[in-house]
Amino acid sequence: MKPTSWVGWMLVVAMGGCATNAAAQEPGMALLHPLFQDHAVLQREQPVPVWGRAAPGATVSVTVAGRTVSTHAAADGRWQATLPSMAAGGPHAMSVRAGDATQIVHDVQIGDVWLCSGQSNMELPVRRTLDADSEIASATQPKIRLFTVPKAAAVSPQSDFPASVAWHTAAPDTVRDFSAACLYFARELQKTVDVPMGLIQAAWGGSRIEAWTSTDALRMQGGMGPALDVLALSARDPAAANTRWGQHWQHWWTTREGAAADTPWQPGTDSSGWQRAPATLGAWERWGVPALAGYNGMVWYRTQVTLTAAQAGKHAWLELGPVDETDMTWVNGVAVGSQYGAGERRTYALPPGLLKAGANTVVINVLDTYGEGGLAGPASAHAIRLDDGTRIALDARWQYRMAPGVQAPPLAPWHAATGLSTLYNGMISPLGAYGLRGVLWYQGESNTGDAMAYLARLRSLRDDWRRRFGAHTPLLLVQLAGYGQPAVAPVESGWAQVREAQRLAAVEDPRTGLAVAIDIGDAYDIHPPNKQELGRRLARAARHVVYSERGVAPSGPIARQASATRAGVRIAFDDVAGALVTTGANGPIGFELCDADAHHCHYADAVLDGHDVVLRSAEAGSAARVRYCWADGPVCTLHDSSGAPAGPFELSISPAEVP
Repeated sequence: MKPTSWVGWMLVVAMGGCATNAAAQEPGMALLHPLFQDHAVLQREQPVPVWGRAAPGATVSVTVAGRTVSTHAAADGRWQATLPSMAAGGPHAMSVRAGDATQIVHDVQIGDVWLCSGQSNMELPVRRTLDADSEIASATQPKIRLFTVPKAAAVSPQSDFPASVAWHTAAPDTVRDFSAACLYFARELQKTVDVPMGLIQAAWGGSRIEAWTSTDALRMQGGMGPALDVLALSARDPAAANTRWGQHWQHWWTTREGAAADTPWQPGTDSSGWQRAPATLGAWERWGVPALAGYNGMVWYRTQVTLTAAQAGKHAWLELGPVDETDMTWVNGVAVGSQYGAGERRTYALPPGLLKAGANTVVINVLDTYGEGGLAGPASAHAIRLDDGTRIALDARWQYRMAPGVQAPPLAPWHAATGLSTLYNGMISPLGAYGLRGVLWYQGESNTGDAMAYLARLRSLRDDWRRRFGAHTPLLLVQLAGYGQPAVAPVESGWAQVREAQRLAAVEDPRTGLAVAIDIGDAYDIHPPNKQELGRRLARAARHVVYSERGVAPSGPIARQASATRAGVRIAFDDVAGALVTTGANGPIGFELCDADAHHCHYADAVLDGHDVVLRSAEAGSAARVRYCWADGPVCTLHDSSGAPAGPFELSISPAEVP
């Protein structure tokens, strides 16, 4: 809504709502939610919700493609109407009238709308993919429309975007920074589904699945109640939430084995183990300290700032330079803030009475999990700022202490990418119930540290988003691509466990499809650039799952059953195009036989037998499970005649039949 429009709104409030609709609402004001703009795509062949704001009580009429619906604005000015189902086509104009106020948006298409969400591999732009220059130059596709949801985290659900938004027609100057996986998917899909495609990108690099799930859905999973309570408290009283979370974090720290008496955040604690940090601060990998050269983990920092009594009595904020990547910060032993975000500055409001005349202690715990980490320099970047504008730099004589070997600390629930419901509140909630054909989800790398919980998390997100966008909304999953060096022996792998959760989610639900990406990963790059092939595989999954196209399998060969036989363990595959084939060897590699708990696994020789694979091993008779391509970055050589790969899996072995 334009700022001038709020003037009329406030007049209505001030006059007790006595003004007429024409007087209360300016003729040129925005009646529609920002999702409904020039070049928008509305979902075909299903009722379409449309909403916005008008003067309280105003009669609102919406017309598009010859259909008109009417409704009334509520007491708070919000209105919503539902357009009838419409066939694909366009361009159309959408006209909205409320009293004397009218808004018209142009070039509206009716087609299929896709929400493309997840973390950095969904966010990865076209300019970072294979043959990017050529792809960008040839990207004039007027029937594909792009909408990017602004990055925003919130502790409570939002109805509006925090920044201006727009729909754009796909063209060289608009696709450059748009999601490559999303764009290439739509481009491939239009070869067989020739309708306008609306693509909504809502992605955030490094995000965990919990950040994309509503608080109600997270509570239903269990185990997150205390953190969700702190999140709710932060919406009402951030200072109280910081204190409570600090107590929770401190409890975690002191309940580790042998750490009960270790309280580094407290002023005056033992100085043993603390060392002088370089005056320039910066990434600890560059300090010349061998133990920190390739270190990912936690490091404690501490220093002081000296204040006069007058300064200590003022409202104040702690300002920190960029931190990579997560901090937990105390002043005089009281937790004042925590934030996730590599290279982002921090500003924490300090509670009244916390500062004192004389020396004040500042302690920061920094967690880094990838690449370089630490507290950025120079030392002058860190200071206390008073409400009169005075800025007092923290003492440059920083000390540090490593904290190697500890498990990952609890992450504050309000963290943007790693919190609870934060991205759902800030980036999904503003989408309302916008009509969708389906959802593309490429996420999971940030959950590989607790992969055993990922299947429950994924089911929860699927059900949660279906409650918002429709009970039958299809979900197309990208199974995590390979990353890292191949293993020389069977290993446990959080990446493999997440892939298995993604596979199971697709197996159990006919409205969920899976795009296998294990073979198009990059051992050295967590962001594989071959998003063109990924788009083709997502389109294939959509043709099967969403459009029920006959003769199109959702993916490559799918392992259906493993059974013990006299010849060995036999694995039957479905959805094989032509025959099973292998590359680079006489038989497929990467198969493992394991005991019931998968505590002991060993590689097994494999041979092809029609649409089956038979594993031979001296220990096959005692095996209880079979795994394929079970590693972070495995080598997978089993395909079918079309070239589609068989994806990673784990199956229990059915016992041999008794003659």
